[in-house]
This record gives sequence, structure tokens and C-alpha cells, in this order.
Amino acid sequence: MSDRNSAPLTLVMGNKAYSSWSLRPWLALRHAGADFAEVVVPLRQPETKATLLSFAPSGKAPSLRHGDLVVWDSLAICEYVNELFPAAQLWPADASVRAVARAVSAEMHSGFPDLRKNLFMDVRSRFDRPDRVAAAQADIDRVQAIWTDCRARFGAAGPFLFGAFSIADAMFAPVATRLRSWNVPLDPVSAAYVETIHTMPAMVDWVDAAKTEPWVVQFEGM
Repeated sequence: MSDRNSAPLTLVMGNKAYSSWSLRPWLALRHAGADFAEVVVPLRQPETKATLLSFAPSGKAPSLRHGDLVVWDSLAICEYVNELFPAAQLWPADASVRAVARAVSAEMHSGFPDLRKNLFMDVRSRFDRPDRVAAAQADIDRVQAIWTDCRARFGAAGPFLFGAFSIADAMFAPVATRLRSWNVPLDPVSAAYVETIHTMPAMVDWVDAAKTEPWVVQFEGM
């Protein structure tokens, strides 16, 4: 096995305009101050699957290469970044608070199918589709409940879900972009949190880069 301490980090991603799963570990890497290369693979192209398979056995984006190690899946990559850069404190220090942060992150990772289906991510666009918002309303309500609870119980030290930026914020950042893109009415706590995510320097950089990408057919589930 090669020495990964000096090996470069490479994050293989989908389009920044559309790939919610790619945004999550990208934000974690940026927060950690990691020096990493980016490989952007355009999604929904004839060669997309084969290209992604050349980087990771899942054939999906994102994946992280570190020397001879390949880590796929957004949450697994975020956990690995946390281990590589412990000083970044990507999870809350208190064990009980950290448990809640992991729970809401895992819920985001595995749930909210109606939100994913109806309010796909497209950080460059705004949509006026109340019918799609209505179809995802139960998921939207649950997201807002999570945000309100976390901000009330754990957010006193800063503007993020647990005060300081954490993996939980990386997991929910794409949701914040969806809610803005689809003009979803939000309660005051959730509206403020969406603004917090969008004004992060890293998020501004992501959106600016997305605006330079070629347009492709919009699609759901990312």
C-alpha cells in the first residue's frame, strides 16, 4: 500500500449545477482546507457511466481518490475527510450532540424521496412550480423541523445547524439550494439558514463555477 500521507486528493464529481451528492464532500473538503484536485464528469451523457466506473466501482459521483484508496458515497467521503483533518472539527465535539448531528445527516442521506424527485437541484435556475412543491411538502416540513430543532438546541455558537459548520450542514446544503431554486415558502428560521448556506464563500464559489458549465437536460433524483 502506498503512503497516503503525501498522496494527492482527487474528488470526482458530477456537474456543479446539478450534482447534490458531489456538493456535500466538496464543502467538507473546502472547510477542512484540503488541497484537492477536481475532476468534473458531465452527467447524463452516453459516456458518463463508463467514465465514472473508471474512477470508482459504484459508477456514480462523487468518489474520492487518495493514493491507492478510493472512497465512494458522499457521507463516507465526509467521514474520511473528518479523519484526515481532525482540526477542522467537522463533527461537534460533544458526543451527544455529535450523535444528533450524525442522525440528521444519515436521515438526509437515506430519506426525503419526494423532495429529491420533485425539486431536483439546479443552482443556476429558478422555478415557479407550486405543484411540485406541494408534492414534496411533507419532506419540506420535515427538513424545516430538523433545522428549527437543531438551531434552537445546538446553534447558539454560530449560524449553522450545530453552531459551527459541520458535516450536517454539508449534507443539507443541496437542500437549501433546492428550496431557493423552487421558491419554496419557508419559516423564518429555515429562511435564515438557507441564506447562511448561500453566503458561505465556498458555496458562492460553487455556484459561480456552475454558471460556467454547459447546459444539459435537467433531470431528477440528484
